[in-house]
Amino acid sequence: MADEKRVDEPTGTHLVGHEWDGIEELDTPMPRWWLWTFYATIVWALGYVILYPAWPMVNRATDGLLGWSSRGQLEQELAAERERQAPVRRALAALPIEQLHARPDLMQAAVEGGRAAFRVNCVQCHGSGAAGSPGYPNLNDDEWLWGGDIASIHHSIVHGIRQPDHAETRMSQMPAFGRDGLLQAAEIDDLTSYVRGLSGKHVAGAAARRGSALFATNCASCHGADAKGDRAVGAPDLTDAIWLYGGDAAAIRTSIANSRYGVMPRWGHRLDPVTLKMLAAYVHSLGGGEGGRSELAAAERGAAPSAN
Repeated sequence: MADEKRVDEPTGTHLVGHEWDGIEELDTPMPRWWLWTFYATIVWALGYVILYPAWPMVNRATDGLLGWSSRGQLEQELAAERERQAPVRRALAALPIEQLHARPDLMQAAVEGGRAAFRVNCVQCHGSGAAGSPGYPNLNDDEWLWGGDIASIHHSIVHGIRQPDHAETRMSQMPAFGRDGLLQAAEIDDLTSYVRGLSGKHVAGAAARRGSALFATNCASCHGADAKGDRAVGAPDLTDAIWLYGGDAAAIRTSIANSRYGVMPRWGHRLDPVTLKMLAAYVHSLGGGEGGRSELAAAERGAAPSAN
């Protein structure tokens, strides 16, 4: 018959019937294994759309006969993890933070939990390595504005720094000696010279000597006559080489003239009590934390741990 498909003589395979530029396509049948695999995928797809969420609707997808969802699976996994952590969290909740060093197992668990909480809540300001940046304290060194024992760190985290809506927050205010007209520009220059000399950054001279008298009159009440600072009011030690806002002349002059007013959120109403303890334990473990066993001994004697 004229409409019968022609056969390719070299291969003995029928031709499809169309041609392009002298090239004709063979009507080669699909391998049987491939066809059965293709049919199997169709059956599997039909089963999937029946058993699992598949068809999008206006506000949700079809539920599927199994009732499975990725959100449900996540909630199950989170519930299992909460159950696994429950004994440790209960123990941490019951243990006063001053006594945490007496339980190395709980301390290690608290540090690891605090590490995770720090990455979520604190790295934005203090950095991923807690080294800080201008205006944000380095938590790895040995200098603490408000105390470096674990109880003091815990208090700072829970109540924050300079939160005017909270009575227990850490609160202090340095006068803006230039902006508020308390000192003249020349006096601020002299005071800057003296403050730089306290940490060995500037050779003493006439300006520094004049600044010494200004310091005694205006600054010693908070920073101390020896300029070692006062943790009770968050006044920094001016004799070391650690500067929160920079130790060059311009930065120090700006601090004196305009004051600084760094703030930190209070986390007591944002995080649960156990996570707050974990954060305090982690920050304390970074290298600059103070106390440790001495805090425990003070707690056992019924005394409050030292803030120095």
